[in-house]
Amino acid sequence: MIILIRHAKTKGNLKKRYIGTTDEPILQGTRLEKQYPQAEIIISSPMRRCIETAQLIYPGKKIRVYKDLSEINFGKFENKSYEDLKDDQYYKQWIASNGKLPFPDGESADKFRERSINAYNAVLENFSDKNIAFIVHGGTIMAVMSHIFGGDFYDYMTDNLSGFKFNAGEKNYKRI
Repeated sequence: MIILIRHAKTKGNLKKRYIGTTDEPILQGTRLEKQYPQAEIIISSPMRRCIETAQLIYPGKKIRVYKDLSEINFGKFENKSYEDLKDDQYYKQWIASNGKLPFPDGESADKFRERSINAYNAVLENFSDKNIAFIVHGGTIMAVMSHIFGGDFYDYMTDNLSGFKFNAGEKNYKRI
């Protein structure tokens, strides 16, 4: 079984900021309000918010870090909100493109998706016979899910501490 879980909330999430390369911790006092599927292998982005979430959900388990599962680099949009950017000409163009334009001084959506999918596939090559939990970012989850199951990237948006589970090779998934 494959489990994809978005990290717990951070201050940037509360302020609706674009948080990619900013290495924020999860909010103090974060508690789990549901049970998560058991996993033998725990995979995380190198970002603090993902590692802390993995420790919260799977205490005492070894966490394997894959740097290419990091969130997209938002470049000049990093750590800024819609309110901060709404008058920025490039931001307006980016919104109009449905997020297809690259971020100024950041990463393109295509490169980010390719990086995320390659890292996901590398994990599966190493641990194909195990139940694997990925504690990653919303964008990473959307890239992997749209690649596997089709549809639009944004069809797979998920809240913090939520995500998806499915069996590799099957065409059905469940939200968790």
